[in-house]
Amino acid sequence: MTRVLIIGGGPGGYEAALVAAQLDADVQVVSESAMGGATVLTDCVPSKTLIATAEAITTASESGELGVVLTGKTASAEHVSSDLNQINKRIKSLAQIQSADISDRLISEKIQIVTGRAKIVSPGVVAVEGKEISYDVLLLATGARPRLMTDLQPDGIRILDWQQLYDLAELPEKLIVIGSGVTGAEFASAYNALGSEVVLISSRDRVLPNEDPEAAKVLEKVFARRGMQVINNARAKSARNLGNIVEVELASGEVISGSHALVAIGSIPNTENLGLDLLGVKLDTNSHIEVDRVSRTTVRNVYAAGDCTGILPLASVAAMQGRIAMYHALGDKVSPLELQSVSSNVFTDPEIASVGVTQCQVDAGEVSARVMMLSLAGNARAKMQGQSDGFVKLFSSSNSGAILGGVVVARNASELIYPIAIAVEQRLTADQLAHTFTVYPSLTGSIAEAARRLHRVNPGSE
Repeated sequence: MTRVLIIGGGPGGYEAALVAAQLDADVQVVSESAMGGATVLTDCVPSKTLIATAEAITTASESGELGVVLTGKTASAEHVSSDLNQINKRIKSLAQIQSADISDRLISEKIQIVTGRAKIVSPGVVAVEGKEISYDVLLLATGARPRLMTDLQPDGIRILDWQQLYDLAELPEKLIVIGSGVTGAEFASAYNALGSEVVLISSRDRVLPNEDPEAAKVLEKVFARRGMQVINNARAKSARNLGNIVEVELASGEVISGSHALVAIGSIPNTENLGLDLLGVKLDTNSHIEVDRVSRTTVRNVYAAGDCTGILPLASVAAMQGRIAMYHALGDKVSPLELQSVSSNVFTDPEIASVGVTQCQVDAGEVSARVMMLSLAGNARAKMQGQSDGFVKLFSSSNSGAILGGVVVARNASELIYPIAIAVEQRLTADQLAHTFTVYPSLTGSIAEAARRLHRVNPGSE
C-alpha cells in the first residue's frame, strides 16, 4: 500500500486525501490548524459568509422601487442596519461547522489526521511534533498568508489584516481599505453595505486592475453611488494606531484618518522552514513551489497544490491540483491542469465572474476574437429584480466561432458564469450556445442573446 503524506489541511490537501484514499493509499494529513485550512477558517468561507449578509442588506435597502416596506417606510439604506457581533458569531460558527464536516468525511474514509507543524528531515521522512512519519508520496499544500510591510503592520485592534476582521465587536465607523485587488474590493463592498464609511486606496488607476476593465468601471460607478470614496493612483506608505483613530499616510504625503484600517496588499506562500532545501524542491523568485501541470515539483514523488504554488489563488484550483497530483502519483488516469477553463469570481456587489480569454488579450492582439457585450439593463428578469448594473460579455473565435471566454457582472455572476465555462471547456460555438433554450425571463437569456448576436451567416450558404 502506497503511503501518502499530505502537509496542509486546506482544499488542496483534503481533496487530495479523499482521492488518495479512493485509490487505496494509506493517507495521513498533517495540519497545524483544524481541517479546511485558512480557506475554511479565516479566508474564503468567513469572507463569503460576511458578504452574504452584506448582499442581504443591500437587497433590502435597495428594494424600495419594488414596493418593499420596512417599519412602515419605503425600504432604503437608512432603514436597514447590521449587528456585527451577531454577524461575526455566525461567521465563526459556520467556519467551525464546515471544518468539522471535512474532518468527519476524512475520518469516515480512514484518513489519519495529524495535528502539528511538519518539517522534512530527510528524503522520505517528515517530523511532526517530534514524531517521524515516513512516506512514499508527499504533497505540499501549505497555503499562503497575508502579505505585510514594515510600516503597514496589523495590530489586531484598529489596523487589521483580513483574517482579523472577525474579532471586531462593533462595526468600524470609518474603514480605510489599503489595496484594491480582489480581497480589498470585496471587503470594501461588504463593509460599505454593512454601514461603515469606506475609503478604498488603490495604487493603480482603477480598482481590480487584473479584472476586465469595463467590469471594474461598473463597480467603481456602483461604489460611488453608494457613497464609497475610491482613491486611485495612491500608495499607502504607513498606518498608525493613535488610540481612537488610525492615520494612513500616502506616498504623496496626504494623511487619511479613520476608525480602522484593513491591510489587503496580497499574500505570500507558506514555504519557509519546511525543509524543502533538504529535498531540492525548487522555488521561484517569489518563494512559490514550482510545479508542472500535473502538480509535480522538481523532486520525484513530491507534489504541491494550492496557493503555495502561485498558479492561481483559488480554492477550486487548489482542490483540482491536489486531485490531479494523486491521480498522477497513484497511476490513475489524469488530465493536466487547464487554466483556460477555470472560472473565477469577485464577490463584490455586483459580482464579477470571468472565464477564458480576457479583453486585455484581445486588445493586445494576442487572441483574434469577436466581442459582444449586453447590458443587463435590457434584460426583463433584471428589471423585475431591480438590477440595473452589470452586463454579459462573450468572446468568440474570429475563425471558428468557438466561445473563448466571457465576463458576467451581476448580483449572482458566480452562478451565471457556469454555462459560459461549459462552452469554453467543451469548445462550443456561439451558434451552439445560442440554440440552447433558456428560461424566460431569466438572466441567462442575456447569455444566449449575446451568443445570437455573434452569429455570422456562412457566405457559402447564401
